[in-house]
Amino acid sequence: MNINDFIVQVALPEHRVFAEEICEEMAESAKARGTGIAKRSPEYVAGKISDGKSVIAFHKDGTWAGFCYIETWSHGQFVANSGLIVSPKFRKAGLAHAIKEKIFDLSRQKYPKAKIFGLTTGLAVMKINSDLGYEPVTYSELTQDEEFWKGCQSCVNFEILTMKERKNCMCTAMLYDPVEQKHDVAKKFAEELNKKPKLYERFMRIKQRLVLKAKPQNKGGLKSLLLMFTVLFK
Repeated sequence: MNINDFIVQVALPEHRVFAEEICEEMAESAKARGTGIAKRSPEYVAGKISDGKSVIAFHKDGTWAGFCYIETWSHGQFVANSGLIVSPKFRKAGLAHAIKEKIFDLSRQKYPKAKIFGLTTGLAVMKINSDLGYEPVTYSELTQDEEFWKGCQSCVNFEILTMKERKNCMCTAMLYDPVEQKHDVAKKFAEELNKKPKLYERFMRIKQRLVLKAKPQNKGGLKSLLLMFTVLFK
């Protein structure tokens, strides 16, 4: 099975019938990873589909295979590509990358001036984001919209995020800035992630220890950690 076995497209109104299945798979995937997600109802997902703010994937036999949607924050200044999910039986075929690329392009078309960001603990998503031009940043560079951060309440690490006054957590923040984006830097970062995945794992272990030990007042902690990450990949 490879990416040529799938159709990845902007979702159409008739695809709302898949909303419940999509939400169920999102919840099951989060449970399997031991993490949390911003829980969304089938009605919410159906709304994103109706508004043309989502991407859906199907196997060539018509079976639903994956999904992702767009959320906007801070009056459209920030965009998040949220709810990325691939059906378990279709993983390892490059579908997540194809969906992320499609939703990224859709975001750029709809909100050309917006900064696109994400929070992740996964190496695979970091690789995809880096390929698209995202770079690791501090939490202060993300939207400060309260509604966005409320979405973290369902995550198992929400207590840590609160304790750190939303300055740090287990996730790595990544950002694409259409104005200041340094594509060469992002490309090199992506290449190094591919070559040295074990260093990323080492980085995440160190980060988790530091996040749990650091005091909330230590505002420079994440910046130092990102610098350390850069050094690890030299």
